[in-house]
Amino acid sequence: MKKLYFLLLAFSLAGAVNAQQDPQFSLWMFDRISFNPAAAGIDNMHQIQAFHRDQWDGFDRDPKTYLFNYNGYVKAGGRTVGLGLSAMTEVLGQEQNKFVRLSGAYHLPIGNNILSAGVQIGMLSKTLGTNWIAIDPTDPNIPITGLSQGGFDANVGLMFYQKNKYYAGVSATHLPATSLADLGFATARHLYVMGGYNYDLNNGLVIRTNALVKTDMKASPAIDVNANVLWNNLLWGGVAFRPGDAIIPMAGMQMTLNTVQQGRYTYTHGFKMGYSYDVTLSTIKNYSAGSHEFFLTYEFNLGKTPIRRISGDPRLL
Repeated sequence: MKKLYFLLLAFSLAGAVNAQQDPQFSLWMFDRISFNPAAAGIDNMHQIQAFHRDQWDGFDRDPKTYLFNYNGYVKAGGRTVGLGLSAMTEVLGQEQNKFVRLSGAYHLPIGNNILSAGVQIGMLSKTLGTNWIAIDPTDPNIPITGLSQGGFDANVGLMFYQKNKYYAGVSATHLPATSLADLGFATARHLYVMGGYNYDLNNGLVIRTNALVKTDMKASPAIDVNANVLWNNLLWGGVAFRPGDAIIPMAGMQMTLNTVQQGRYTYTHGFKMGYSYDVTLSTIKNYSAGSHEFFLTYEFNLGKTPIRRISGDPRLL
């Protein structure tokens, strides 16, 4: 019965042209680059990330999402230019969604703060499989033979931030509203508004708060608020809340590894990782054991050691 229920649910989602379509992550605050290109380079590190979400565990063919990000920067004319690459695969029953996006962002210093403006371009695609349970096999609306189609995609974003202190951002995704006519489907434009603030308690503890609102201007907005406590820049734990959907405990760790120096250059690297579990609040809780999510980030930086000038005149030592 679960299998039939889920297939009907998946098919209704695939056919809901005006529904919110972007993938959902509970650990979104460690991502951001996939839906706001202005986030590229804001950490002044090169980051390689992998995310995996297993949603509604317990369903047959429950939704699974895989996300890969690269996020980095280059210095040009004394200014920072952010760079990014995101690739996502989402499997939802008989439906498979993919996107690949390239990001670029320009960072403008404003006092102690930075304003970042970014753009993403890429491709998206949707595929419908062939393993349907059809009450009427002659119904032309059921893609018994399977269908696949792709198209162009573009996003824009702004972010105002101070590293390790606060950020506020807004972004818009799927600006072309690409139509996949063969599937009877069109992407919906989405608007994201996000922000976060870090409270340093000066005793080895930092309280990190984040909030996200996303909407396609037609369905009800999806709201996510969360807070976690970071201890000694090493271990963290907290909780998130999506009204009407889930309460989400989460935990993780981060670590800066040894800095290696070779001549004038230093190589600093480290990692971050985290896990979250969605305790479902909606009626789906009667069929699902919740949702699991995990991410892993490796980050690195290459810097120069300042040259110390040594004078031969003892009076100047």
